[in-house]
Amino acid sequence: MNKRSKKVISKTVFYIIIVVIFVYMLFPFYWALNSSFKSENQLMQTPATFIPRDTDGNVSFYFENYKAIFRNNTFVISILNSTLVAGLTTIIALLIGSFAAFALGKLRFKGKKITLYLILAMTMFPQVTVLSGLYAMITTLGLSARPSMIITYLIFTLPFTTWVLTSFFKELPVEIMQSAQVDGATPFQTFYMILLPLTAPALVTTGLLSFIAAWNEYLFALTFTSVEPAARTIPVAIALFSGQIARQEPFGEIMAAAITVTIPVVVLVLIFQRKIVAGLTAGAVKG
Repeated sequence: MNKRSKKVISKTVFYIIIVVIFVYMLFPFYWALNSSFKSENQLMQTPATFIPRDTDGNVSFYFENYKAIFRNNTFVISILNSTLVAGLTTIIALLIGSFAAFALGKLRFKGKKITLYLILAMTMFPQVTVLSGLYAMITTLGLSARPSMIITYLIFTLPFTTWVLTSFFKELPVEIMQSAQVDGATPFQTFYMILLPLTAPALVTTGLLSFIAAWNEYLFALTFTSVEPAARTIPVAIALFSGQIARQEPFGEIMAAAITVTIPVVVLVLIFQRKIVAGLTAGAVKG
């Protein structure tokens, strides 16, 4: 077998693997989208169809599921709750995390390495192990559900944000800080006027990941909103969807709600996916 044949075979195998991974990752989303456009009778058809069809086999899309979820006040309020909680969590995590990352990445002080390891260790605890302690603390403080969720989500998003941003600050050339010091800039001025704009791609990336984590969180939201239903976030609201009659599972509405709340996250990911590391320090230092 010559080199050309080996190259063709390796390329073919590579593209087959890519297609398999692509189908494996996107098929659940496609099936949810397909199910969201089916009525209850269509969902019960056997065998299941890959496109919504009626009993005669004709293509038939059912839009009532989407109309029903937006007529559901609980679902609409849950979108606002999730936006508020996830948005504030992301802003606070970026605000505190950027300061901490600057100190850990660029300043010299004793115990810096130990601090980094402690921050990393905080992300290793499973949620369920700290749930009871956090709930007892929140109850003692008498906080309402929304502030409770924001504070709780910061326990997991803040260490992640700090750890990732620290690596970005470390990559910035030290000559930038030295030049700023020569020009008379204080460490704080160097941070927010020079270094922070250079880490904008990192802020976008970590902020987006923190937002997604807070947007999709279920366990803490279910616990803290159990006594305050008006503060329920999207995952809890979808999980507690109920049918119009007893023992009915509104599967079509659940899928429509899942698609509706996934689209904004997908759009954000598509917009900011390229703003990561490339060009982070390009042109920052001139020789």
